[in-house]
Parts: sequence; C-alpha cells; structure tokens
Amino acid sequence: MTNNNPRVFGLDLMRAMAICMVLCSHILWIYNPDDGIIRQLFALFGFLGVEFFFVLSGFLIGRILYGIYIKDDYTIKSALYFLKRRWFRTLPNYFLILIINIIITASLGYSMPKLGLYFVFLQNGFSKMSTFFPESWSLSVEEWAYLVLPISLLVFSFLFKPKNKNGFFLVIVLSLIALFIGFKIAYQINTQTTTLDEWNVSLKSVMIYRLDAIFMGVLCSWISINYQKNWSKFKFSLAFIGGLIMMFMYFGMGILRILPETFPVVWNVVYLPLASFSIAFFVPLFSQMETSIAILKRPIEFISKISYSIYLLHYSVIMQLLMLFVDKEKTSLGQLHLLTAFYLSTTIFVSYLFYRFYEKPMMNLRDKN
Repeated sequence: MTNNNPRVFGLDLMRAMAICMVLCSHILWIYNPDDGIIRQLFALFGFLGVEFFFVLSGFLIGRILYGIYIKDDYTIKSALYFLKRRWFRTLPNYFLILIINIIITASLGYSMPKLGLYFVFLQNGFSKMSTFFPESWSLSVEEWAYLVLPISLLVFSFLFKPKNKNGFFLVIVLSLIALFIGFKIAYQINTQTTTLDEWNVSLKSVMIYRLDAIFMGVLCSWISINYQKNWSKFKFSLAFIGGLIMMFMYFGMGILRILPETFPVVWNVVYLPLASFSIAFFVPLFSQMETSIAILKRPIEFISKISYSIYLLHYSVIMQLLMLFVDKEKTSLGQLHLLTAFYLSTTIFVSYLFYRFYEKPMMNLRDKN
C-alpha cells in the first residue's frame, strides 16, 4: 500500500481497484447475506484486493531498492536509507490507528490478546492472530518483507561479494520466493487443513507463509527493468494469460471440486503463489497504462492516494463503530442500502482528512529530511 511518484495512472488504477475490492468484501458485514453467489463474489474481492496490494507493493519497492543496490556501494547505510523511507511512509499511520483501536476496544470492554505483538508486526507472525484489528495482518506481511529483502541483500552481498550485482539481485529474490514457498510445504507436512475458514486464518493470513507474494512483485520489477522491450511488447498477452489463470482458480477449481478438504496440497502449497503469479501477469499492462481523461484520472488518483488511510480506517474503526448503533434484525433492506452509502462516504471523507492532515505531512517530513 505504497504510493509511487511520479504517478502512473495504471498503478493508481491497480491500487484503487484493490482498495475498492477490500471495501466491497467488508460491506458483507452490513448485509450478512446467506451463503450464495454474491457472498462468495464479495469474499473473493477481499482476497484479490489484498493480493493485488502485495504484488503492487513488491513491484514498487523492488524498483526503488534495485536502484539503490545497483548504482551505489550498497552498505548498511544504504539499507537504512531504504528502511527509513519505508517506515516514514507506513509506520506513523499504522501506530496512530493501532492506538485508536486500543482506545475503542478498551472502552467497549473487549480483550486484546497478543497486544504487544502488534507493535512489532508479529500478531500473525507464525500463527493465527486474534480478532482485534484483524486487517492489520497484511501490514505485518508488508513490513517484514520491507525488512527481509534489504537485509538479505546486505548480508549475502557481504558474504559472497558478487561481481554481477544485477544477477545477484535476481538470485536473492528467487531464493526468498522459494524459501517462503518452502514454509508452506512445511505447513502442508505438519498441519491438517480441515476447512476453508481454517485455511484462511492459519495459512493465508500468517506472515511467515505470505512474504513470497511481496517478492513476486519484486521479481516483476527486476523483469521490467532488465527486459523493458518485452515488458512492453507482451503486456496484453500476459494480461490475457493472467486472466485465464484467475478464471481457473476462482471458477474452475470450484467446478472441479478442488477443495482444501480433498486437495490440501493444492491449497496449502500452490494456491497462494499461483494467485500472486496470476496478478503478476497484469503488472506489465497496468504499469504502462496512461490516460489524459480527467474524469477518469482524477477520482482514481484520489482514491489511490488515500487508499492506505482507507485500509487502516474502514473496518476496525469506522465499520465496527457504525455497527454498534445498528440492529440489523430491525433494519429494512432500503435502510441497509442507505447505511452502506453513509458508511462508504464517511470512510472516504475521514480517510481524506487523515491523509491530508497526518499522512501527507509525515511524507513531506520524510522528503524534507
């Protein structure tokens, strides 16, 4: 959930799509429909939205870190420079919303298990997290990816002193992808997955099993830099292939009854990397997409800019506070529609205020320093 400057319309579109999909998935909490096609579709939106964020974040940080690693004498100072910029971008927002969540939850009298782990992004590090601030699971994945990649480059460059830094960067990225897929293999060997709900909380949302999604985006960044001509030439063909993979994953597997209970190795080892892989096929198209049509560009850029604030605020803060005052059993469908419109408009308005008066000043301070 990072911003790119100068802005690329296609990447803004990708980010805006991702946050809109996440919002749609949590609107289910207002309606709470029976298990059906709408519920399944919106739940899929939530999954896809976060996966798009992972690959996009990896792509953006990969290009930044690659430039630092290749051009300069890569040292501890270089790694700290990268980390400082990332932390200025992500940590102030996260910690402020974490504190707000703590105040709200404490005032309502609910417990907050593993609270200390939230301050070091380990609430879901190696096992499923509690129900407190649940959307923070993906931020844990991103923050640890930001840490693992520059440190890995630093340590292994010191040990092996590579002459071909371009190739060495690729080796490190591929090795990290393989390592974290390996953790999923270990999960498959040691854990019996019984239901999709258990898979969601015990594998999909656990940091140690998910870092390869970010590194898949980093791999995209390396390819885009080193194979610029093909990156541009095959963007439509690659997007078509990505679409076919998605069609198989989200429709074909259901038709073939490839379920966690019957095919656990597919779900535990293959499914999540395949999701990242399919999204990676869309990055060449999105990363080169431009428009001069203001009626499209301005709202998409606006949503993209405030997407991180939306992600932090929309569920645990705005949604849950809103639902404290709503008895869904006594609320008509028309009233639920109005409630949804109020929820979305409030989320966007509050997120804009948060971005304008807190998030953006923090980034300006980073750039000034």
